[in-house]
Amino acid sequence: MKMKRKKSRGITMGTLSIALIAMTIVVMLAVVKIYLSNRIYYESREINKLDAEVAALREENSILRTHVERLQYKSQITDTIFSLDDEGEEIQGTGTEEEQ
Repeated sequence: MKMKRKKSRGITMGTLSIALIAMTIVVMLAVVKIYLSNRIYYESREINKLDAEVAALREENSILRTHVERLQYKSQITDTIFSLDDEGEEIQGTGTEEEQ
């Protein structure tokens, strides 16, 4: 007596479940990769925007420092001129008082 084995035709339930699990894993990994790529893209855009702002602020800082230095120089020159004028008036005032 020979026993006949049934030959399976097509896809068995085990093969189908393994294929579905594998596809689910692949889709999940693809979704994670897409999410991370998008996050990296938007973060790099934000970083570039902040870099541009930093460059603009550094340039503005440089301009303001130059302006402050000019004002300080002008103030020193003005103070020196007023100081000289004050000394000149005192000398002239003293001379005219003695003559009177």
